Amino acid sequence: MTLIPIVEGHAEIESIPVLLRRLGILSIARPFRVKRNKVVKEGEIERAVQQAIRDRDGASAVLVILDADDDCPATLGPDLLSRCAAVTPLPVSVVIANRELEAWFLGGIESLRGQRGIRGDAEWTGDPEEPRGAKGRVESMMVGRSYLDTDDQPALMAVLDVHLARERCPSLDKLLRDLESIGLLTP
Repeated sequence: MTLIPIVEGHAEIESIPVLLRRLGILSIARPFRVKRNKVVKEGEIERAVQQAIRDRDGASAVLVILDADDDCPATLGPDLLSRCAAVTPLPVSVVIANRELEAWFLGGIESLRGQRGIRGDAEWTGDPEEPRGAKGRVESMMVGRSYLDTDDQPALMAVLDVHLARERCPSLDKLLRDLESIGLLTP
């Protein structure tokens, strides 16, 4: 099975395949990038799915991962999923990271201590998916450097304790459950 990820940012083009390979999914097409503010408009996610499938031969499933920003994931996700499903017979998963994908790093911050300048005592209390500005919160736990998503996101994804972050981040849990239901992961 070849999975086609559709992502919104340059950092996710690199980091999502890192995460998927760590989960044991080895047949991954190069991610197809979309602009978050554009793809939510009527007809745009449909066009993106069709183009991604057309441009990447052998697709057997589609995975859309976007940041919720200020949208409600429980509303945006099902809406985008139904729109995607209307244009392809392939299995589709739509995962909306609440609020930003970097919330997953907050969810597993203990596993990132000592990596990419993250303090050895870094911790997060409360719901990692609640606050706006997860990138800034990750950066506030770094010593002597700034968070640069295109460099840091793939590197942090490579060492993130996915199981710990899954327990704390419902959107990451949804990603893993969706990959199981598509048949790409075993429960």
